[in-house]
Amino acid sequence: MKRTAIPGTFLLVGALLLLMLSLIQLSGQTPLSAPLLLVNILLVLCALAGCTATFSRLRGALFAVTLLASVLWLAWQPIHGLTLGAVALLAMVSVQRLARSTLPAASVAALLGLWLLWFWQILVTGFAVPQVILPAPLDILAALVNSVPLLAGDVLQTVIKSVLAGYLLGSGLGIGVAILIDRLPFLQRGLLPVASLTSTVPLVGVAPIAVMWFGFDWPSKAAVVTLVTFFPALVSTLAGLKASGKLEQELMYCYAATPGQSLRVLRLPAAMPFIFSALKVNATLSLITAIVAEFFGSPTAGLGFRISTESARMHMPVVWSAIVVASIAGSLFYSLLVQLDRRVNFWHPTLRGSAAQK
Repeated sequence: MKRTAIPGTFLLVGALLLLMLSLIQLSGQTPLSAPLLLVNILLVLCALAGCTATFSRLRGALFAVTLLASVLWLAWQPIHGLTLGAVALLAMVSVQRLARSTLPAASVAALLGLWLLWFWQILVTGFAVPQVILPAPLDILAALVNSVPLLAGDVLQTVIKSVLAGYLLGSGLGIGVAILIDRLPFLQRGLLPVASLTSTVPLVGVAPIAVMWFGFDWPSKAAVVTLVTFFPALVSTLAGLKASGKLEQELMYCYAATPGQSLRVLRLPAAMPFIFSALKVNATLSLITAIVAEFFGSPTAGLGFRISTESARMHMPVVWSAIVVASIAGSLFYSLLVQLDRRVNFWHPTLRGSAAQK
């Protein structure tokens, strides 16, 4: 009879050892800490529920419920090193077993994120870390809820106006200039070195100049985003236009296709994976660039402006809430491009391979 290995066996044994030591330590204390003692007993039951070769749904539910109850209870208790170490080992087991299940990968990432937030909260609270150094997640959430109207205006100023305008203009110009250089090879000697020069210009030096030229409002930030996103789109599009195979090009020549038809039917579709790679890189670059550019001059709105002013006032939960909003906006923008990439480049071998694995 073939034996099946239990995922996380060593972690569960280590958790049980830590819990036994914790119970021995707590039993010698006077007065006895009854709530923490009960938490350790719940964690022992959780570890025992996980130590089974046939991890059925009922036992899996018992493992999850017991762990959740003990974790929630521990959040209101003082920090105990051995108990916290056991919780960390059990958390690793829960993530490992969820990763082995048939659930989507997003659920594993969500569980890991919740564990990181929980340990962040309990460590910052237990060790009384000042908010100036690192605020707790609940404090950041409270600042985020209280600053919703303020942050909504910042998102409108930074993401909708500066990032979106600069992203579309910079990426569009990069793709258009790349097609122009491909059609007119003599421009490659003149335009390409100038375009390469734009990638070496430091952002710290360009942002103040853009503010002087275009003012303190969003057009100056959009100009800097345009400059930063231009070169990646140009280089990736040029590489993609040369990616079509020689056999396919000879076939288009045999069909007496014009250069425009060859570009539209063969070379531009072959360049789409390269173009979308540049668009995804530019999605993160544009948001970072717009936020940094707002440090050098901005009206009374913007994520970069909010981070700069609130950090000067030592309102660190508001600063972290602005960072969270910027991260969510950037992630949504990137996810949208990924979905669009899968729809447009469904024929590409990398995407077909990932679809086959699913």
